[in-house]
Amino acid sequence: MRFKHRYLLCELLLEDPRWKQNISQGTVLHNVKEAVARLHGDFGAAACAVGLSVKYLNAYTGIILLRCRKEVHQLLWSSLPFITSLDNRGQRYACIFNTLHVGGTIRTCQKFLIQYNRKQLILLLKNCTNPEEKEAMQKAIASCSLQDVQEPEELFLEEEA
Repeated sequence: MRFKHRYLLCELLLEDPRWKQNISQGTVLHNVKEAVARLHGDFGAAACAVGLSVKYLNAYTGIILLRCRKEVHQLLWSSLPFITSLDNRGQRYACIFNTLHVGGTIRTCQKFLIQYNRKQLILLLKNCTNPEEKEAMQKAIASCSLQDVQEPEELFLEEEA
């Protein structure tokens, strides 16, 4: 019998963007385990510690992919909003964990992240002031599209209508 897992795709929002370079997988994992133990006690800490890991961390974009066992993913999920700072080598970094998606595979989380980034780029496109910025944003949106998704030109025409 194999163990089923859940993947939590999270966005780490730091108060000061310069702190991003100091964040590591070990730091995130340690602080997440502490939060689970603080909220759910010894049972929660032991249940989550067995299969908990950080599968992906991009400190510059703030995207984190956490993996835990399916049976205890709600304990982990309920603990993330209570992490208000990351402790790293005696320093505290104020932060917010924003859970974007909970999936059964890394691939579903990846697909969701592509769509999420695409929507964020479209929102930025609306704020562009000159044609050069607009063209650069359209190229960025085109570069993050999937094969079965509408082309950016079709998408822009639908929004303007």
